[in-house]
Amino acid sequence: MYAIIRSGSKQYTVREGDLIAIERINADEGAEITFDDVLLVENDGELSVGAPTVQGAAVTARVEEHVRTRKVLSLKYKNKTRQRTLRGHRQQQTRVQITGITPGA
Repeated sequence: MYAIIRSGSKQYTVREGDLIAIERINADEGAEITFDDVLLVENDGELSVGAPTVQGAAVTARVEEHVRTRKVLSLKYKNKTRQRTLRGHRQQQTRVQITGITPGA
């Protein structure tokens, strides 16, 4: 059994027991959360595709930790003027453990 969920502006394929990193959500570590934006559910070979979401389907997960990704550097350089600008960015993410998938109708 697997499902495709939407969190933030991204879509994720999840199975029960998966540990995934999603965009930062506002939840405490150890809290149980529910994803209601389930776009597709596969259960024993039967495929349920939502329009846009599957009615009654839900994915439950437990928040493991809040982390930041590796630093991504961007360099702006202007020729002949010795002008350089180096910037770094670290995206904030939340790691969640998928605990259950409810197929819905």
